[in-house]
Amino acid sequence: MDMRFLGNILWLILGGLVISLYYAFMAILFCITIIGIPFGVQLFKMAGLSLWPFGRDIRPGSNDGGCLSILMNIIWILFGGIEIATIHLGFGIFCCLTIVGIPFGVQHFKMTLLALIPFGKEIS
Repeated sequence: MDMRFLGNILWLILGGLVISLYYAFMAILFCITIIGIPFGVQLFKMAGLSLWPFGRDIRPGSNDGGCLSILMNIIWILFGGIEIATIHLGFGIFCCLTIVGIPFGVQHFKMTLLALIPFGKEIS
């Protein structure tokens, strides 16, 4: 069995499904308003990554350095991005306290980056 598959299954059982459902629920709430749609799309991106994180990477997208991407990231950071990133960072540190939890901590660190600056990033 592929270790990424096993890691993803354990991730789902140990809280990944809850994280993903929370991000998806918040994305739906944001998408109700026209102004919130870009933020909802980013939350859907985070929901997808938090559902199946092992074997996936975050890389710069085609518009990573664009003015709109930078402006939206600043707005994101000011209105919740720091809190989300801090939570993932804390969980990452907590998971890395044990040898068994290190792979899960690494995934939380990966989500910390996306939670801090999601605009202009792609998940592969």
